[in-house]
Amino acid sequence: MSGADNAPMRITFKLFATLTDYLPPHARGENQVQLDVDPAASIEQIVAPYGLPHKLVHLVLVNGHFVPPGERATRTLQDGDVLAIWPPIAGG
Repeated sequence: MSGADNAPMRITFKLFATLTDYLPPHARGENQVQLDVDPAASIEQIVAPYGLPHKLVHLVLVNGHFVPPGERATRTLQDGDVLAIWPPIAGG
């Protein structure tokens, strides 16, 4: 087993609507950041440093596919994945 197996992988992290305020200021215009993450990190672990209120993490998508709340603590990502999070959307 080589040391490269534990090398960080790069993903795109996108936040939408009011959640963009949780991104670093330089990333808010495009509503996304490129992140180097541990391949063993779960979605919850990747999101945790951004301090998103749990009640606002409503719709979680990986490459456009919904991730149910029960899978977010164990689901890991692959290099190149896009993790997108939407808050609850109020409509009328």
